[in-house]
Amino acid sequence: MQTLYQAFAQAVADAPNAPFLAQPPSLGGRVWRYAEVAAEVDRLSALYARRGWGAGHRIALGVGNAPGHFFHFLALNRLGASIVPMNPDHRGGEIRYQLGHSGAELVVANAERGAATREALAGTAGPPIVAGDRLADDLPTAPPARRAAGDPWRAETAILYTSGTSGLPKGCILTNEYVLTASAWYRDCGGLLALREGQDRVFNPLPVFHMNCGINTLGAMILTRNCLIIPDRFHASTWWADVGGSGATGIHYLGVMPPALIKHPPSPHDRAHAVRWGLGAGCDPTLHAEFEARFGLPLIEVWGMTETGRFLVNHEEPRQVDTRAFGRMRAPLETRVVDDQDRPVAAGQPGELLVRCAGDDPRRGFFSGYLDDPEATERAWRGGWFHTGDIVSVDDSGMHYFIDRRKDMIRRSGENISAGEVEAVLAAHPLVHRVAVMAVPDEMRDEEVLAVVVPSPGVNGDAACAQALTRHCLAELAYYKAPAWVVFRDELPVTSTNKLQKHRIFGRDEDPRASAIDCRGIKKRPGA
Repeated sequence: MQTLYQAFAQAVADAPNAPFLAQPPSLGGRVWRYAEVAAEVDRLSALYARRGWGAGHRIALGVGNAPGHFFHFLALNRLGASIVPMNPDHRGGEIRYQLGHSGAELVVANAERGAATREALAGTAGPPIVAGDRLADDLPTAPPARRAAGDPWRAETAILYTSGTSGLPKGCILTNEYVLTASAWYRDCGGLLALREGQDRVFNPLPVFHMNCGINTLGAMILTRNCLIIPDRFHASTWWADVGGSGATGIHYLGVMPPALIKHPPSPHDRAHAVRWGLGAGCDPTLHAEFEARFGLPLIEVWGMTETGRFLVNHEEPRQVDTRAFGRMRAPLETRVVDDQDRPVAAGQPGELLVRCAGDDPRRGFFSGYLDDPEATERAWRGGWFHTGDIVSVDDSGMHYFIDRRKDMIRRSGENISAGEVEAVLAAHPLVHRVAVMAVPDEMRDEEVLAVVVPSPGVNGDAACAQALTRHCLAELAYYKAPAWVVFRDELPVTSTNKLQKHRIFGRDEDPRASAIDCRGIKKRPGA
């Protein structure tokens, strides 16, 4: 098989009546079998081909978290076209940037995304926008392809944009090789994550514009003739009713989901399900065991990036659920943990995680590069290893433990401070609704700790509150980790998946200390 569509066509031939895509009961509970999806893909691909769309074209998809996204993806993949999935929460400049940077020549969208895109592109020479359910009437004739058709295995299949921690999003170029490699990697995990051909139904609330749901899970379901259940997003109030009612045997999660579910009162739905496992990242270690005991399934922690396709996964016992363990190396994916000079660190010591594929091509199965940014691509691949920007440690058994994002490390007087660790302590305080911790310059100590706090309802963000939070950290952490500066805000910027966007909190030329409350006077070593 050379393309995702070819893998799908084989699945249709093998299991035409097996369920392939489904929506949860709260959205109507409809199920589409492989043969039904194939008929719709045939119809759409014929429409696209009739108007000249195919290899060398890029089409932005704003259909949302719905089966229609996958209908269009498979139809366009069949023709050799590349998709640019759109984030439904983007507005204005974000839409203009993605469409302009990607060079998308057509936007296929639902009503809401179509309206937002038209508004964003008003007065510009943007691409035509067509409703996904009106292709037969409104699809324009394709312009000449800008890119030549080539080997289908290595042909561009999608441009996925990473949110990152700083700067504008980067477009990751993905090929059919990437898609099928990542899909097979998921299929072959085994252990607690073993997929059973034709027997599993995986409930994935993550956005289709990310690789987790839009690539890995989709492809793994195709390769195992299984079913992908697609809610529109995560809803804590209906989660277990939808999971149980849809017959899910596996679920995907983000770190924000377990605490939201634990906060809900116990319900008969808590264990009225057939789920064998949950797969995700960022579960709070202090809640991990509690979640598993209450809801009756293991939460399997994973590490991965859009750039890597393959992932590390903690799917074999003992999983050490009271830690941030995320698995061991699995061939052909190789890992290395290094210091700032790319020198390997000792077992148990923190360092940046590097990854590559074993063999003569370390980039095999990875993304093909950042769109129109070869310098960033080569910088990430320096020394033949992909630099992830994640700080981890590895123990003597080969188990990896997540510590923090590299850019979230604060270097104070020679000490490395994890912003995530300080955030967790502050978030536990009743005065705090949400918090972000970051580094600010310090003339004496190189960097100092700054906390940006959204106070809990009814709490005044004043000097007394700031000092109370610093003292709380002094009581819970080594003194040097406590905030020296505290800024109060009404809200913090986040992505559609609730990922904090620290780079948007302050302006590019803004000194965060200018609006901060100075707590350095009480940040002292005990006994000093």
